[in-house]
Amino acid sequence: MNYELDAFLTIVVAVLVLFIGYFFVHKISILKKYNIPEPVAGGLVAAVITFILFKNFNITVNFDAKIQQIFMLMFFTSVGLSASLGKLKEGGKALVLFLGCVIVFVMLQNIVGISLAKVLGLDPLIGLITGSVTLTGGHGTAGAWGTVFEQDHGIQGAVVLGMASATFGLVIGGMMGGPVAKFLIRRFQLAEELVPTTGRNEAPPASETAPFEYPEKTRLITADDAVKTMGMFAICISFAYFMTDFARGQWFELPTFVWALACGVFLRNTLELGFKIEMFDRCIDVFGNASLALFLSMALMSLQLWLLADLAGPLVIILLVQTLVLALYLYFVTFRIMGKSYDAAVLCAGQCGVNLGATPTAIANIQAVTNTYGPSHKAFLIIPLTGAFFVDIVNAVVIQATIGFFG
Repeated sequence: MNYELDAFLTIVVAVLVLFIGYFFVHKISILKKYNIPEPVAGGLVAAVITFILFKNFNITVNFDAKIQQIFMLMFFTSVGLSASLGKLKEGGKALVLFLGCVIVFVMLQNIVGISLAKVLGLDPLIGLITGSVTLTGGHGTAGAWGTVFEQDHGIQGAVVLGMASATFGLVIGGMMGGPVAKFLIRRFQLAEELVPTTGRNEAPPASETAPFEYPEKTRLITADDAVKTMGMFAICISFAYFMTDFARGQWFELPTFVWALACGVFLRNTLELGFKIEMFDRCIDVFGNASLALFLSMALMSLQLWLLADLAGPLVIILLVQTLVLALYLYFVTFRIMGKSYDAAVLCAGQCGVNLGATPTAIANIQAVTNTYGPSHKAFLIIPLTGAFFVDIVNAVVIQATIGFFG
C-alpha cells in the first residue's frame, strides 16, 4: 500500500520531525554530547518508522519531492545571496587551503572505491558509484549519473545502488561530524563547552557574522524586508529553473541548485556594488536557516532504509572503508593543514558533510559544534562556499575524467 503526501502534509511532517529531533537531542545526553544535529536525529527516527511500516506492513510513504527541492533551492539561494565579494576575499588563504584538502579527498575517494571494487571482483565503475559520485555528490548526482551508468555502461541497478550509497553517506556524514570535532577539540584542548546560562542569542550583529552562523540568534525583521527578500529568492529560483531547461544537453549544463546559487551571488553583488543597495542579511539568514532545517529533515525522513539493507556485502565493505579513510584523512591531513586550531576542528566536522553527505549536512554539523563550543566565523565562511559551489564543479570534472578512463 502506497501513501502519497502533498506539499502541505510534507511540511507538516517535516516540522513534526524537527520537533522530535529537538526533543531527543535535548533529552538524550549522548546525542547532545556528540553534537548530533536536530534534523538528523528527528529524520532518522522518521526513516526508521517508514522502514518498519514497509517491512512489516508493506506500507510505503512518499513525500512531495518538489517542495523538498524548493527548500533545497532556497537554502542554496541564501548561500549565494550572502556571498559578497568582501566575504569571499575574507576567506582568503584558508579557503584555498581547505578547498585543496577537499579536492584531494575527492580523488582519493575514487581511488579507494575503484581499488576495492577491483579487489572484490566488481566492475571498477561500481567503485566510482560508491566514491565521489554518491558520497560527495549526494542523491542528486547519484540519480543523474546512475542513469548514465545504466544506459551507457551496462551497470544494472546503478540508480538504486547510487541512492543507497548516497543514503549511507547522508546518514553517516550527519552522525560523524560532531564526534570527530569533539574528539579533536578535547584531544588538543582547543575549547571548552559553553556555559548554558550564556545563551545562544548573545552574538555579534548580523552584519558581522557569516551565513547560518548563530542560527538561534534573534533577528528583528520587518514585513517590508521579508517581502523584498522573498522577491530576490523568487528571482534566483526562477532563473535556476529556466537555466536548467535551457542548458540541458549543453556543455554548460549544471544542477539546478548551482544556477540558484550563482544567480544569488550575481544578484547580491550587482545590487550591492553596482547600485549601492543595502542587502537584508537578517532576512536572508532567517530564510536560509529555516530552509536548511526543513530540507534536511525532509531528506532524511524520505530515506528508504531498505535500500541499504539490500546492499551486497562487498558494497557495504567499500562504504565502511570510505568512512574510515575520511576519518583518518581529517585527523592527519585536513586538521593539520588548517592549523590544528578550533576553527580547523570545526572545518573537519563540515568536511564530513561535504565529502560524506551533503552541504546542508555540513552546515548542520558545524552549527551543532559551535552551539556547544562557541563560534567559528571562518568555518561559516568557508564551508558553504566550498560545499555548495566549488566541490560540485570539481566532482563533475573528476567523474567525467574517470568514466572516460574506465569506460
